[in-house]
Amino acid sequence: MNPRLVALTGPLKGQVITLTAETSIGRGSSNQIAISDPSLSRRHCLITRAEEGFTLTDHRSAVADFAERAAVEAVHRPEIVALVQQLSGADLVLVNSPGIRRFSERSPQSGVLDNSRPARFAHVDVSDATAAAFAQRAAPPGRTLARFVHYNIWRALSTPPQDVPLALCDARSVDAADLIAADAVFDSPGEPEWSFEGLVLAHTPAHRWHWFPDMQRDEALIFKTHDSDRHRAHCVPHVAFDHVESPAHAAPRVSIEMRALAG
Repeated sequence: MNPRLVALTGPLKGQVITLTAETSIGRGSSNQIAISDPSLSRRHCLITRAEEGFTLTDHRSAVADFAERAAVEAVHRPEIVALVQQLSGADLVLVNSPGIRRFSERSPQSGVLDNSRPARFAHVDVSDATAAAFAQRAAPPGRTLARFVHYNIWRALSTPPQDVPLALCDARSVDAADLIAADAVFDSPGEPEWSFEGLVLAHTPAHRWHWFPDMQRDEALIFKTHDSDRHRAHCVPHVAFDHVESPAHAAPRVSIEMRALAG
C-alpha cells in the first residue's frame, strides 16, 4: 500500500525501497537512501508524499455475510485492525464501530436499520474537538497519543455498478474556513438521545472531488476523518450521490463502513 522506489541501475540495482512520508537520497550516511556515487551531493534530493487523504486497496474479507453482526465482530474487526496497521504503520489500532451498513433509497432495507441511509450532504464524521475526545476516551489507561488518526473504511457489498456511490474531496483542496461545525444527533426510538459534533462542508470551486466506479466486494476504500498532525492530510469530506449512468436494473447499493483509530 505504501509507494516504493525500484533501483534500475547503479550500486542499488534491483533493490525495492519503501518510501516514507519524507525520504532523503544522497551520498551522506544520514540519508534514508545512501548511495555511494560521486555525482550525488551529500543530501541530493528529498521525496515527499502529497496526501489527498484516501486510498483504494484490494482487501479480501473472510466474512461470508456482513449482516451477521457476530461475524463482523469476530472476523472483520481484526481484519480491519491489520489493514489499518499495514496502511499507517501505527502500533495501536482500535476499531470502535460494530460496522454501519447503509442501503440506497431504492432498497427496501433503506431506513430499516438505525442510520442506514446514505449521507446526502458533504460532511466529515467528527470535528477536531470530537476526534480528540474520542481518541482520549479510547486510548489505553496511562497512554498518551502523540499523534492519532481516525479512519473510515468503506466497502461496497452490492454488485457493481453502485447506483449511489461515495464521493471524496481531496483534503488538500479543503480550507479550514470551508468546514462548519454541526451536531450529529441520534434519536433512536426507545433510546436516550445523544449527539456529537461533526462537520459539514461549504462548497467552493476549489474543491477537487473523486469517486471510484464499480467497486467490488474485495476492495476497501480507506479515508481519514481526522489526523492530529496538521502537516498531513487533515480530513476528507465525503458524500453519497446518484450515479446518473447507473442502469435501472442495477442492484441498490449496499455498503458497510468501519471506523478505526490509529495512534
